[in-house]
Amino acid sequence: MSDLTELYQSVILDHNRRPRNKGEMADPDARADGKNPLCGDQITVWLKLDGDVVSDVKFVGAGCAISQASASLMTQAVKGKTRPEVLALFERVHAMVLGKTPAPEGPHGPLGSLAALSGVSRFPVRVKCASLAWHTLRAALENGATVTTE
Repeated sequence: MSDLTELYQSVILDHNRRPRNKGEMADPDARADGKNPLCGDQITVWLKLDGDVVSDVKFVGAGCAISQASASLMTQAVKGKTRPEVLALFERVHAMVLGKTPAPEGPHGPLGSLAALSGVSRFPVRVKCASLAWHTLRAALENGATVTTE
């Protein structure tokens, strides 16, 4: 196993064990729920917006280590970003987990810690686990609808 693969695995395990920004949010500006019926992952994402900027984001969910770690990593990555920046980041991360774009080189690359999700592309059944939080975030920004991976 390469050092980079080990680093990515440790990032996933850390965010699963000690998720960042996990908890309900009082008085959110936007909210959406997401479900992955295939494996039972569930998530709710709440957003506080300051104009077009995500000033705070929280999630509550249950599911596998990848879905929970992805949600935690996502919340860290989108705080302080504008709606267009968040949607562009969604596209980059989604393409990466689908294996459509090469994995960034190391945690100091353009996607930072989000690069830890790149290994999911080797396991197609896990792509939905990694992308559930992101689809739910996009729904919160766009219309607040409940999303499903099926």
